Amino acid sequence: VQLQASGGGLVQPGGSLRLSCATSRSTLDRYAIGWFRQAPGKERKEIACISSVDGKTYYVDSEKGRFTISRDNAKNTVYLQMNSLKPEDTAVYYCNQVPVAATGYWGRGTQVTVSS
Repeated sequence: VQLQASGGGLVQPGGSLRLSCATSRSTLDRYAIGWFRQAPGKERKEIACISSVDGKTYYVDSEKGRFTISRDNAKNTVYLQMNSLKPEDTAVYYCNQVPVAATGYWGRGTQVTVSS
């Protein structure tokens, strides 16, 4: 299973970033893919998800309107477009299949830091 997040970085409040999740075609075909984040000292939580069947999307209420999850099947990639970023968005961001595998596998995350 390959689920590697990338695209993080340092951005000023109000700025934007697009994260990418590289995965395999088989994973995209079989599973919904979610974006998760873990802020310092906090538990990792899911913030957005996209269905493998019909592309329907789900967001936690706090991120609706700011974050957009999408997928490009030709590139086997799922994206998270993040706009109007706030300091409280600072976290390590991960992507994973939903539900998470029983093995507890987590790929590489990407650090997002929102600071002036």
